[in-house]
Amino acid sequence: MTEPYRSGFVSFVGRPNAGKSTLTNALVGQKVVITSDKPQTTRTVVRGIVNRPDAQLILVDTPGLHRPRTLLGERLNDLVKTTLSEVDVVAVCFPANEKIGPGDRFIVQEMAKVRRTLKVAVATKTDLATPEQIAQHLLDIAALGDSTGTTWQEVVPVSAVSGSQVELLAGLLTAMLPEGPQLYPDGDLTDAPEEILVAELIREAALDGVRDELPHSIAVVVEEMGLREDRPEDKPLLDIHANLYVERSSQKGIVIGHKGARLRDVGSRARQQIEALLGTPVYLDLHVKIAKDWQRDPKQLRKLGF
Repeated sequence: MTEPYRSGFVSFVGRPNAGKSTLTNALVGQKVVITSDKPQTTRTVVRGIVNRPDAQLILVDTPGLHRPRTLLGERLNDLVKTTLSEVDVVAVCFPANEKIGPGDRFIVQEMAKVRRTLKVAVATKTDLATPEQIAQHLLDIAALGDSTGTTWQEVVPVSAVSGSQVELLAGLLTAMLPEGPQLYPDGDLTDAPEEILVAELIREAALDGVRDELPHSIAVVVEEMGLREDRPEDKPLLDIHANLYVERSSQKGIVIGHKGARLRDVGSRARQQIEALLGTPVYLDLHVKIAKDWQRDPKQLRKLGF
């Protein structure tokens, strides 16, 4: 007897920088969400699609849940809570190289309010921890479940970087999905619009190597994107015009760099990533603009897509 086909939605949650995006990319087998060592990198709910012979696993990558300090932070948290009530399984990520802390407890307590969703604990980044640390970490995760009244269906240690146990996790998550039809066409890896993916890749390049006060303040909007006309078919060129928004003129200087060197570097790294994603040569035109205190301003947040 053949196993029934399963399909459904799984959301990775965890405090900022818990390895959710890297794990999403590892399961999908290709980069669909940006990663950075800066917290709060993810702002949009991107769906990565894992196609298996017996199932389709749709991964919803949410921003990290945190105690918000700005209107942007509140909007991101609302986005996470809405997502949690709509998925089949929630996988909470706990980095194995860090002790369980108040941030983790806050998230698990929030999760306890979501009744009908199955919950899995994932110990991420096991490549950065010793076997003794991992063993203690798994005990701490179990204890956190007990003290918050959360039932873990599974507790799985993985490393997205080395690939350790990623396939095992995919199998366990698949088994928890309801029976159902394929939801996306074969070969689809994400349902995020290309403009969103491009904007995120530009933001990832802009975040790399900047000081801590900047990451939250950078937003990217793709103003225009299209194939250049009058090009031979075998030599297409995709024109992309994008604006990077920061909150203050001092930040604008940091992003542009001395004589524009930093912005050129951001452009060339982003271009390589976009070309790899879309498979087309790209002409990328970047401009840096100031949107004063946009994270706290409802009108500016709307304009920037939040």
